[in-house]
This record gives sequence, C-alpha cells and structure tokens, in this order.
Amino acid sequence: MIKDKEIEAWSSDELAKELTMLKQQLYYQMKLTVEELVAFGRFPYSHGRLTKKDQEKIDEAITYMDLQLFRNRMIDTLSGGQLQRVFIAMVLAQDTEIVLLDEPLNNLDIKQGISMMKILRSLVDDLGKTVIIVIHDINIASQFVDEMIAFKDGKVFCSGTPHHLMVKEILDNLYDMDLILDEINGNRICVYQ
Repeated sequence: MIKDKEIEAWSSDELAKELTMLKQQLYYQMKLTVEELVAFGRFPYSHGRLTKKDQEKIDEAITYMDLQLFRNRMIDTLSGGQLQRVFIAMVLAQDTEIVLLDEPLNNLDIKQGISMMKILRSLVDDLGKTVIIVIHDINIASQFVDEMIAFKDGKVFCSGTPHHLMVKEILDNLYDMDLILDEINGNRICVYQ
C-alpha cells in the first residue's frame, strides 16, 4: 500500500509520481546523453514534452549527483559508477517520495559502492525520501540503513534495526553458517569462517 491505497488501485501515471523503481542494470548501449537519460525521469509528468519545471528538476538532479561535467556525454562512454550516478539522477528528476532500488551496487567497486550508499543515505537525510534497496551485502547494508528486512527461502525471516539483526544467532540461522561477528568503530560486521 502507498498512501493508504492498494498498488493495484493506482493508475500507472499517478503511481509513477509517487514511487520510482530502478531495476538492476548490467549493460546499456543506448545513444543518449546524460541529460537525455535523466530527462526520462520527467516522463510521468510531461510525457516527453519537457516544461520549464521539468528542465529545472533535471538540472537539480544533475547538480545534486555532481554530473555537470558529464551532462552532454554519451552514456555508453561512462564508467559503471558514473552511469549508476546518472540513473540515480534520473530517479531524482522523477521526484517521488518513495524510491525502490534493486542492487544499486551491482558492478561497482568498493569505493564506488560506498560512495553510492552515502548518496542514497543523503536522499533520506537531506531530501526526506524513503529509499528501499535490495542488497546482498549485509555488512554494507548494516552501516547505512535504518531498518533491515532479511529474506530466507522467499519469506521474511526477520526485520529490525541493524543493531537488532547483526547478532550471531540470527545471522547463523539466516545463512545456515557458523559466522563470526566483530565490532569495528561501533559497527558490527559479519565474517565467515
């Protein structure tokens, strides 16, 4: 449910103004500039006929994601980390309260992954967005999120704050492994034996 209304009851256009969903990308070979791709985020509002307000939202998103120097670059010339920032800019341009992201760290190295998680955290802290991500690295997730939901065999296994979930007994049962938990700088991390 979104705003006390079942998902099925929303029209596609209206739902797209409330919720953004960015699926996992592996490779894109489109002949688009960064600005053109970011502009896709405005489609629910203008259906391809950009208004002044649309252009303002596009400009804000490009600036927020620090992509000004890439604005006119073709997206097929970007690195994986740069391209992922462009997709997040597109999500920002869509300007919804709720953002769903499937594996936003896919194909990113550690530095780019941490940078992306900091950006996603800032969407919550600075812009008031609700960000829901699917991520398989429990250590990264536990450092950045407010709430975690762990699935096992396609069902919710447990949920709660990282502090409540990053517990040996819970993680051993979740992963069917004997794991080691340690604490570094006040944060619990999980390692395997």
